[in-house]
Amino acid sequence: MPEYKPEDVIISQTVAILIDGNNIERSIHEITNDANTMLNFDRLIPKLLDNRGLNRLIYFREGKQISQKLRDRLHEFFPGSVRPCHKSADIPLSITAMQLASKVDTIVIMSGDSDYIELVRHLKSEGVRVEIASVDATTASIIKEECDHHYRISEDDWFTYAPKQSGQSNGKPSGKRRSGKKSQAAANQKQDNGEGKQAAPDEEKQPKSNKSDIIASITEPSQKYEPEYPQSQYLEN
Repeated sequence: MPEYKPEDVIISQTVAILIDGNNIERSIHEITNDANTMLNFDRLIPKLLDNRGLNRLIYFREGKQISQKLRDRLHEFFPGSVRPCHKSADIPLSITAMQLASKVDTIVIMSGDSDYIELVRHLKSEGVRVEIASVDATTASIIKEECDHHYRISEDDWFTYAPKQSGQSNGKPSGKRRSGKKSQAAANQKQDNGEGKQAAPDEEKQPKSNKSDIIASITEPSQKYEPEYPQSQYLEN
């Protein structure tokens, strides 16, 4: 008999990936202690599929304010969707999973919440393979034991987003800093012109300048202020 290799096996399963966004976000934030940590779906989704076909990808999240960039990215690459939930995601996610049970071979639930244990048992009774993808440290042991496979989400599956500093925009000083430069330039100009400078006690005792001194001071060119940054860089703002 010919010898076959694992890569010769053709996998024809279809997979639905249902994500409890709030649960996963809290889990990775708790592990990293950083609220700017986000899932790297470009790396995570192919790992979960493992050469199987993607039927549905739905990201459930509580609240109406959901990043439009996340919507566009999931739709463009997977073609997934983002579904806002009135409260927690467990009820709408469970309803969707039961609706898909007869349409897919495997359902991946991305959450470690033990509230999904009855859903896992029901899906398995319907002949659906159930996999859990979650952070191991925040996953209930009962759901890991009940599912067919548990994928452990690790630091390889997330990244930390570094927001832009409020004082900079596209590598240029912000408007607040720009206004500070103008005020500093105005102050230096006044100082060069002799304005706003208090007279010293000795100067008050000196006699007033004669006519020739006044004419000389007028004809002498005043010192110009050279700003620290060229003014041309602010013209685009």
